Amino acid sequence: MNPFLELPGAVADAEVGVAAHFGEPLPEQRALAAGDAFVDLSHNGIVVVSGEDRLSWLHSMTSQQLTGLRPGESVETILLDPNGRIERVIRLVDDGERAWLLVDAGSAEPLAAFLVRMRFALRVDVQDVSAEYAAILAFEGAAAGALRSLGPAAEWRDPWASVARGGVQYAHGEHAGADWSAVQFVFARDQLSAVAALARSGSVRVAGLMALDALEVRAWRPSQHGEVDARAIPHELDWMRTAVHLNKGCYRGQETIAKVHNLGHPPRRLVLLHLDGSGGELPVPGALVYREGEAQDPESRPVGRVTRAVLHYEWGGIALALLKRAVPEDAPLELRAGETGAEPGNVEGQRIAASQEIVVPADAGRTRTIEPTVRLTPRRETPTG
Repeated sequence: MNPFLELPGAVADAEVGVAAHFGEPLPEQRALAAGDAFVDLSHNGIVVVSGEDRLSWLHSMTSQQLTGLRPGESVETILLDPNGRIERVIRLVDDGERAWLLVDAGSAEPLAAFLVRMRFALRVDVQDVSAEYAAILAFEGAAAGALRSLGPAAEWRDPWASVARGGVQYAHGEHAGADWSAVQFVFARDQLSAVAALARSGSVRVAGLMALDALEVRAWRPSQHGEVDARAIPHELDWMRTAVHLNKGCYRGQETIAKVHNLGHPPRRLVLLHLDGSGGELPVPGALVYREGEAQDPESRPVGRVTRAVLHYEWGGIALALLKRAVPEDAPLELRAGETGAEPGNVEGQRIAASQEIVVPADAGRTRTIEPTVRLTPRRETPTG
């Protein structure tokens, strides 16, 4: 039994089995942002890699620089497919003996299976420890201090607040995640009752997944469960700032990373949508996005889709969406609250107007130009009689 679901007001997310909220979604956001609450992420997965070759081995397969990682240093890295599409987003911290790989729900088993297949003769050991350990998230503050007092097995500090070494930021100006201070604490599952007791005693608050989603959306913080689909590449989500090192050696999918960044543009771009809140309805994940005035036309072609939509305690209705790169950055948009990619042309339901806040600009990428090659053709001599 999940001890957090026994706390007063707990409402479970039926899909993942942890609390969506505890009866007060907006106050929970405030408390979480202030560092006074924590979130149960025990539905997520954890893989542990040990052995002398663990960091150099993981370095050779994923997008971030892992060799030379100091004990306790936290990074974010991505396992890409051969075409550069995102397969697994990995939050990694090494304690000097083991690398802790924190992943979203449903990712631990396939990630561990892949890593086992790739061991060859290297000195590494891979274990899916999701049944023994669980993650709890808090922002720096009172809640994080209380969690540290319980002696977690590992602590991963989210690097989203700044551009990591070797990374690049596509977003212009001040970043919405500049104050991001989330930390994931790894506890043995038999310690979760003690964590829940912190909230039961009133020393700290507990918040649900809805609160974390709202703060992530406002901070432009992508997640595998929210923004990643079968086509996603890191450039589209501004994940080049924390999860990709542009100057490391070869790894699977690197060719796409380099080509798009140096010579091309990502085909889609992440935006934050400010939603017209007059109707009070939020779009569902996957809701199709149209140019203004086209959502009511069944023949219109969508220009993007919503990945996550939330009601933020300060900003009201907002959403992250992936749009086609060609959509003008100042174009007003609209969508239908209940329409998804599985039901195109459904013009029933509330129409929601939306304006863009640019995360990934349309000109992202193409950081280098290749001068055209001038081919000199030898002059042909005119034959003489």
